[in-house]
Amino acid sequence: MKLGFTKVTTVAVAALLVTGCAAMRAHKGSVIDSQLVTSIQPGVDNQASVEKLLGRPTFVGQFAPNQWIYVARDTTQLAFRNPRVTRQTTLVVNFDNAGNVTSVNQSGKELAMNLEPTSRKTPTMGKKKSFFEELFGNIGSVNSGGIPGQ
Repeated sequence: MKLGFTKVTTVAVAALLVTGCAAMRAHKGSVIDSQLVTSIQPGVDNQASVEKLLGRPTFVGQFAPNQWIYVARDTTQLAFRNPRVTRQTTLVVNFDNAGNVTSVNQSGKELAMNLEPTSRKTPTMGKKKSFFEELFGNIGSVNSGGIPGQ
């Protein structure tokens, strides 16, 4: 009977560990419907009609305020790993000065760039403190100046 309990416990623990490794899928950004995108016509639509169809843009062009950018991204994450992009859609809608659509461009994740942060450190001036000096270094220095105004 004791052997059966051990087997059941082992199977239950293994099942809990396996469920922790399930992939999590997430969608971030705009919901870009391909039928709505194809219905946007240059020269016919304007900013108000595009906003009614697609909503507010994810970004407005920094140097070109007449450029609206919609970004949609699907990611998958396994356990505690970093999320991995499985699908990305970028929609760029350009307007003229009157607010009419001039062009609509759509691309995928082929234009996305993966950046790796550098491991180099920026040198700083002053003394390098240990963990405990940082933690306990201010003890006694708070309110050591006396009562203000005296």
